[in-house]
Amino acid sequence: MSWNQTRVSERLNIQYPIIQGPFGGGLSTLELLTIVSNSGGMGSYGAHILAPDDIIALVAAARQRTDKAFNINLWVSDHDAHGLDLDPASFERYLKLFKPFYDQLGVEYPDYPQNISQRFEEQVEAVIEAAPPVLSFVFGIPDKKVLQACKQRDIITMGAATTFDEARAITEAGIDIVLATGFEAGGHRVAFLKPAEQSLVGTYTLVRQIDHSLDVPLIAAGGIADARGIAAIQTAGAHAVQMGTAFLACRESGTSDEHKQVLFSDKAHNTVLSRNYTGRLARFIPDEFIEAIDKTEGLPLPFPLHSFFVAPIKAAAKAAGNAGFSSHYAGQGAPLLKHRDADALMSALVEELDCLN
Repeated sequence: MSWNQTRVSERLNIQYPIIQGPFGGGLSTLELLTIVSNSGGMGSYGAHILAPDDIIALVAAARQRTDKAFNINLWVSDHDAHGLDLDPASFERYLKLFKPFYDQLGVEYPDYPQNISQRFEEQVEAVIEAAPPVLSFVFGIPDKKVLQACKQRDIITMGAATTFDEARAITEAGIDIVLATGFEAGGHRVAFLKPAEQSLVGTYTLVRQIDHSLDVPLIAAGGIADARGIAAIQTAGAHAVQMGTAFLACRESGTSDEHKQVLFSDKAHNTVLSRNYTGRLARFIPDEFIEAIDKTEGLPLPFPLHSFFVAPIKAAAKAAGNAGFSSHYAGQGAPLLKHRDADALMSALVEELDCLN
């Protein structure tokens, strides 16, 4: 069997078992999704910050650009304990903690919000109505009614696991495909059975554990940035790969030019796991802001409270090109990056995998 003919490529009806990671926080773009899907892989869009009406419009726009499979991603757990607890008194108390950062960057203080974040229950109803080809979940498992509705609408479901126990729970829930995401991955650690700090399993080990004990279509993510990485993890038992940082570095992604430049720099050799940008554990290239939050008593706050107060800081830093206060998500495979164009990346991966197999 050819390297590209796998359980996942067959299930998703895609030519190549290569999936673009769904970037949250506004870093996904329709352009990138379209290029990857039309190139034979599967493009993705991280929609966890979008309102329901915007999700419906997003799926409609994607359908206009491609008739291939694409994936919409949501966060099942949309807040941590006390992450939505914000009365005027606590708002002022938290604002005081962030004022030194606002003042340093010349950022206007945020007003007291009516809503801190979108709610999963409302978002997933919109996705089911829009019925994209694929719906992926992180930070948990939806209830049975949601999964039944997806099956009725012919929506293929994918669930992200950071441990074997999570993979087993996803399989037992009836989700179609398991995404095994190792601690090498950039972005958030999407654990849901135990705290993220207790769920740090490497990609290779996680894939081997799942492949050994569970009969399920399996995608691997984390530290995979080139053709050799894809070939290696397929040998370990993965039926497809999801690549985040490699596609984030492409010009078509929604991140800043400054972030893309950092991904190709020597700084990418050093990444850290930190809660300091959103309140949830994620992998970044370390910077001044992460170090400063470590020294600030009372921070970080739970998600999404922390993310709400950090958002103006990130926006100001992005506008000013200030690398010290920009969230540079990066996986441990970043030093392997070569391509700055999604078309070129897909073509190179396919050509090299053809040669390797």
